[in-house]
Amino acid sequence: MEVHQLKKQGFKVAAISYLEFIEEILSFELKRREEKNREKRLKKAKFPYYKTLDEFNISEQHSLSTRQIEQLKKLNWLDQQYNLILLGPPGVGKTHIAIGLGLEAVHIGYKVSFNTMGELINILKTQEYLRKSQLQLKAIKEADLVIIDYLMYMAMDQREANLFFHLINDLYERSSIILTSNKGPEQWGELMGDMGITTAILDRLLHRVEVIHLNGESYRIKNRSTIF
Repeated sequence: MEVHQLKKQGFKVAAISYLEFIEEILSFELKRREEKNREKRLKKAKFPYYKTLDEFNISEQHSLSTRQIEQLKKLNWLDQQYNLILLGPPGVGKTHIAIGLGLEAVHIGYKVSFNTMGELINILKTQEYLRKSQLQLKAIKEADLVIIDYLMYMAMDQREANLFFHLINDLYERSSIILTSNKGPEQWGELMGDMGITTAILDRLLHRVEVIHLNGESYRIKNRSTIF
């Protein structure tokens, strides 16, 4: 790297010793490498949009405190392979919190994968013959944190439920999972259509889990705009 290039990057070349000069170059290269790695992790996560936890309006959600948000941000639960289940009606911030936690994890070096339940079922059903689905499933299984949005918004047939069980089984004790749903685990059996598979899935998900109930009026409806 030439001197004028270093000056452009903010290095005070003439005012530092040779060792300090080398240290600054190494520090700059390490920082740039980490930024590139973070960008790669962010791209692989496939978030539908970026919303941080700092942007979450805690005053709109009385069932969750600032202290609880701060505890979640520390990500200690991620190191222990804990799962999070965010329950509540549409529009109360479940996806926002899930994405916010995912962004925190990406920032400090974790691999994250985000998929809606519909996207995930499609990946599982086409993995046998679509190369793209095989690669997506590989990325999901290699992630430290797997976020599944809109779980149980639609019924599954037995094959879909079976495929979903095998994925949860593969992730068990290896990755943390964040699930968002408008229905509690006690209702999942009706939508999966197989109580045996549902019980096996819940057995793995609920082994180490924090269930967070969100309530209140939909933020989107409360803050809707009008053309009039």
